Amino acid sequence: MAKQSPFPATESSQLERENESATSLLSRLMGEVSTLFRKEIALARAEISEAAAKTKTAAVSVAVGGAVVFAGLLVLLGGVVLLLAQIMETWLAALIVGAVVLLIGFVMLQSGKKKLDPSAFKPERTQDALRKDKDMVQRRAS
Repeated sequence: MAKQSPFPATESSQLERENESATSLLSRLMGEVSTLFRKEIALARAEISEAAAKTKTAAVSVAVGGAVVFAGLLVLLGGVVLLLAQIMETWLAALIVGAVVLLIGFVMLQSGKKKLDPSAFKPERTQDALRKDKDMVQRRAS
């Protein structure tokens, strides 16, 4: 009986290990990609919640600013009424107070308006993380 070379058996078992290794690597890759996407979705949800909270604060600021502007208008109108009713120093005080209240309301409205900017809703961190993930997957795939 002729002896068979041990090399074919070794090559065969090495191929099996490589196939198992490739299969396990692909399985791990799929699991990690799945986990990665779940985490990215969670990050996007957190960013959207944060943007919604900022929008709520901005809306309250706009509403309060509008009320203050309205109060300022009422005070200014009261000053004009006092001016017309009797021309004295009392009307000047009412006009000054009304102008200050009006200015404060205007500043509050502008502040709230800036916070309602559509770019505040852009999930920048999620986009950056997805871009990095894409680059990493491309590097590892090459």
